[in-house]
Amino acid sequence: MIKLQNKKQQEMDGVRKTFDEWAVNGRAELMEIEHGKNVSKFLDEISFDKSFTFLDFGCGNGWVVRKISNHINCKKAVGIDKSKKMIVQAKKKVANTKEIFIHTDIDSWKYRGKFNYIFSMESLYYVDSIEKSLQKIYKLLTPGGVFFCGTDFYTDNKATARWAVVMKIRMHLHSEKEWKKFFENAGFNVKTKHIKDLKSRKKWKREFGTLFLIGIKPVK
Repeated sequence: MIKLQNKKQQEMDGVRKTFDEWAVNGRAELMEIEHGKNVSKFLDEISFDKSFTFLDFGCGNGWVVRKISNHINCKKAVGIDKSKKMIVQAKKKVANTKEIFIHTDIDSWKYRGKFNYIFSMESLYYVDSIEKSLQKIYKLLTPGGVFFCGTDFYTDNKATARWAVVMKIRMHLHSEKEWKKFFENAGFNVKTKHIKDLKSRKKWKREFGTLFLIGIKPVK
């Protein structure tokens, strides 16, 4: 049991160390550029027509939080990240009082409130247990709340399947069908959507694109 716990801690530390390094070597800004087009295209299609609160888990340097906080109906936009250095970078870029950045991870975060929307881009596959993290996200949402989860790393998209080997850190690789099942098992009504960049030089971005899972918490 102790060996298993030590292995999990090493894996978590490996992810944290990687993103601490990215926060200071320019990769954070590169991620914003790499993901920004598809994420913006996806979020711009969402009708935020009522007052809402927003959480970005795995927020990096805070670029999504900054985008959402500018929306007239946004009351509060919170970003959390397990990388302390990412949060430092995010806080340097704060543009208004709606933005809040916290150094924590989704599983250990103690938060008593609820959010109307939770967002995650390329973060959920780093967690220790997808099932447990989805249960936590489900609890953090208001009834009728929505979890938007984006990923380029899924088995259907074979061009990205080697990322874990290249990065040398643990990443949970699953198919679109498997991801949907995770969401359904957590209690979500789930839909999927692919956002493609038809002008990209990369074939996988044109043909597969970013997979977005849209999990809706039922109103009981």
